[in-house]
Amino acid sequence: MSEKFVHLEVTDGVALVTMDRKPVNALNREMRRQLVATFDAISDRDDIRCAVLTATGNVFCAGADLKDRPDSEVAGDFLDHNRITRETGNSIRECSKPVIAAINGTALGAGLGLAAACDILYASENVTVGMPEINVGLAGGASMLKTLFGRSTLRRMFFTGQRLTAQELLKRNVIEDVVAEKDLLPVTMALAREIASKAPLATIYAKRAANMVDLMPQRDAYRFEQEFTVALSRTEDAREARMAFLEKRAPVFKGR
Repeated sequence: MSEKFVHLEVTDGVALVTMDRKPVNALNREMRRQLVATFDAISDRDDIRCAVLTATGNVFCAGADLKDRPDSEVAGDFLDHNRITRETGNSIRECSKPVIAAINGTALGAGLGLAAACDILYASENVTVGMPEINVGLAGGASMLKTLFGRSTLRRMFFTGQRLTAQELLKRNVIEDVVAEKDLLPVTMALAREIASKAPLATIYAKRAANMVDLMPQRDAYRFEQEFTVALSRTEDAREARMAFLEKRAPVFKGR
C-alpha cells in the first residue's frame, strides 16, 4: 500500500487538505496522484462546500522532487510525468468548490504552482516563494506565475529564480493577508466556514463563473454570469435565501 502523503479532514462543510511528505513536501508522482484524487473527491462530495490546502512542517511545498524525474529511456515516461504534473494543479483549479491556500512556509516551483491554483491565498510570516527552475537548468512555470504577477515581475522571477517574501506578496496584492504562523489555520478555516455557509449550488456556480470569466472578454463573461443567475434564481435554495433575508433568520439550504 502506498504511503499516505495527503490527509483529508472534513468538519462543518470544510475540507482541510494537508500535504505531508517529509522533510519538505516535495512532489513526486505518487503525492501528485493523491492530491488529484483528493480534490476530485472534494468536487464530488455533497458534504464539502469549501476546502483549505496547507502542509505540515515549515515548508508548504519545495516543488518537484528532483529524484523522481522521468526517464527519457523509458517510452512514455515523460508523457506520464507531464500529464500528472499538469493535472495536479488542474484538480485544484477545476475543483467545484472554492479552495483557500494556507501557505505555511516556503513555496517553490510546483509548490508555488499549487498555491497559484487556489482561489484565495493567505500566507504566514515566514513564507518565501519562487520559481527556481532556471537554477537547475530547467524552464517551466511561467503560466503559473502569470496568474499572480505582472509582466515584469513574472520575467524577473522566471529568469533569475529570485524569491519574494510574504510581505512582498501582500504589497503586490497577490495574497489576502500575512498572519502569524499560529493564526494561519484559524483565519483560513474561519473564512472557509463562512463560504461553506452560503447556498451550495450558488457557490459551485460562483467558482465555475470565476474560472470562466478569466478566459473571456468582459461582455461575454457578464452574459455568461447572467445565465447562471437565471438558473440559480429558480432553485429552492435561492427562494430560501430570499425568505430568510426577509424574515431576518439564518437560511437552511438543501443544495437544490
